[in-house]
Amino acid sequence: MESGEVEARVIAPVPWFFSTHKRFGRYAEMARVPAREIRYGITIDHPRFLVIPKVGMMLSPHSMARAATPALVQLREEGFDFDLIDAHYAYPDGVAASALGRRFDRPVVMTARGSDITLIAAMKGPQRQIHRALEHGEAMITVSRSLVSKITSLGLNPSRLVPLRNGVDLTRFKPLDRTAIRKDLGVKSFLWLTVGHLVELKGVHIAVEALASVDNAELMVVGDGPEGGALSRLATEMGVADRVHFVGPKSHEELTRYYNAADALILASSREGMPNVMLEALACGTAVIGNAVDGIPEVIIGRPAGRLMKTRDAASVTAAWRSLGSDELGAEGRAERRAYAEQFSWQATTNGQIALFNDMLSSAALDQTN
Repeated sequence: MESGEVEARVIAPVPWFFSTHKRFGRYAEMARVPAREIRYGITIDHPRFLVIPKVGMMLSPHSMARAATPALVQLREEGFDFDLIDAHYAYPDGVAASALGRRFDRPVVMTARGSDITLIAAMKGPQRQIHRALEHGEAMITVSRSLVSKITSLGLNPSRLVPLRNGVDLTRFKPLDRTAIRKDLGVKSFLWLTVGHLVELKGVHIAVEALASVDNAELMVVGDGPEGGALSRLATEMGVADRVHFVGPKSHEELTRYYNAADALILASSREGMPNVMLEALACGTAVIGNAVDGIPEVIIGRPAGRLMKTRDAASVTAAWRSLGSDELGAEGRAERRAYAEQFSWQATTNGQIALFNDMLSSAALDQTN
């Protein structure tokens, strides 16, 4: 690797499943993933690893590492002798990468993104495995400062923790012709937006409940998931079914249009790392009403970004919404939010990652000479 130049190959292990039939849902989707593909000019290999129901949580790192080993051997045979392994998500990916780093004598950097620490690492078995990985000298990137304190409170080694928050693609998520988009989507009143998997922890039900107290707004729900039916029934029970629109999953290009159409993104999650949807909305000029958990308060600090909920409930969403002034919801406020979002470009994160990689490689080279 020459100075200032980084070449990457991606190995993304996928759980093995026996059928691609659509009746098996997401398992079938995993089975349809090709063994190798190319995205944005980067070659991605998808070795299969075995996941055993009920006991798979503890065995997944070992199974993942075992499946990835032949892929790494093949990389070397193809003339790509990697310098470092960069793993995203602490468990099982980071633990598996740590084992692979020892197997191939390469430094490892892992990234903690949220629930891998706030949920999985609270379990004794995974926590021990993450602890052992960090004891081997691997560095860990955290996408928010709040994750650093959580990792430390779990007794994990904080000496190689590096906070590098998520960034946003400012060329993809940007202000567009808001009037034309709203007309095309049929929006005639204030518009709230939720984006994400329809599960309880994302708090979409809180947005639906809050809408019942606001007469001049409607809600668009982007995403799908197991709570879809329950949310639809809740909208009926709350008397807002005609103002709640379930539009399903959307591509990044489509999401940009929805952010531009919306007046506020409602982010009532019970836990988050550094949510991409928050940064994407801000980059499009959209205000964010967010629950004050994890990485959200590190970005939503009042004007121009939006408001924090005092408690995770409908009343707090309503109060936060009503506190937004007309100037904040207008063109001036949207322009201020776009300018604010520009500090969250991916370039700062990328520079931090490359600096950490170089530090890890320098330390590894020094260890070999001693």
